[in-house]
Amino acid sequence: MSGDTSPPTSPVLEARGISKAYGAVQALRSVDLQLYAGEVLGLVGDNGAGKTTLVKCLSGVHRADDGEVRIDGVERHGLTAEAARALGVETVYQNLSLVDTLDVMQNFFLHRELMFGNPVARAMGLLNRRRMYRETTKRLQELELDVEARRPVAALSGGQRQMIAVARAITWGTHIVMLDEPAAALGVRQSVLVLKFVRSMAERGVAVLFISHNMQHVLQVTDRIVVLRHGEKVGDVRRADATAQQIVTLITGSDLVVEGQDVAV
Repeated sequence: MSGDTSPPTSPVLEARGISKAYGAVQALRSVDLQLYAGEVLGLVGDNGAGKTTLVKCLSGVHRADDGEVRIDGVERHGLTAEAARALGVETVYQNLSLVDTLDVMQNFFLHRELMFGNPVARAMGLLNRRRMYRETTKRLQELELDVEARRPVAALSGGQRQMIAVARAITWGTHIVMLDEPAAALGVRQSVLVLKFVRSMAERGVAVLFISHNMQHVLQVTDRIVVLRHGEKVGDVRRADATAQQIVTLITGSDLVVEGQDVAV
């Protein structure tokens, strides 16, 4: 959406009045959010602001206590993670959702395993492992990731695991991708790659929800920024009109940042 001055179409992902409580803790209070095709929407807030809870409600992991989740304009009652994935929603959670006992390829193709084409092999449930390893290796090379497709995920470093989770979302995410702190465990070079991937997805028309505590990353890669504080939406601003200080003021509720100071919240 960068540089596009035409009015937005209908949102591909929408939260309407989403509320969620965990016992006595009210994690979300009637939150509205709209995400459009080709847009990178930043979602920011302090720890406990409700960012991850909102993502899990939007991705079908948690069910909201109140409100609606709409995908492509249709309200999705009883949304599950499997249903969201079938509708084109890919999510990278903070806990990554990788299976340690499987290798990189098996995680890459988890729930998307390729069968042999002939009817007998398909009926027997035979997997085309050679093709899956070949395609995983090709994709890792395209994304400049120096990881062996046959390597067990348990043997990877934290940064490598993070990149595998991000690469999987980028590969399969052709409609809506939600990234919860995708660069949190990464070095400078890997972080730059993730930001490059995010922008490339938007340029392909993918809608991206980007959560990060790193304000430099948020201001660098997003088109618009939504701010949560104590479970409530307190801001929705165009990135071009915002400064780090203004965003942090919305996050904290007070002016705590000196203009020009590096900010990571």
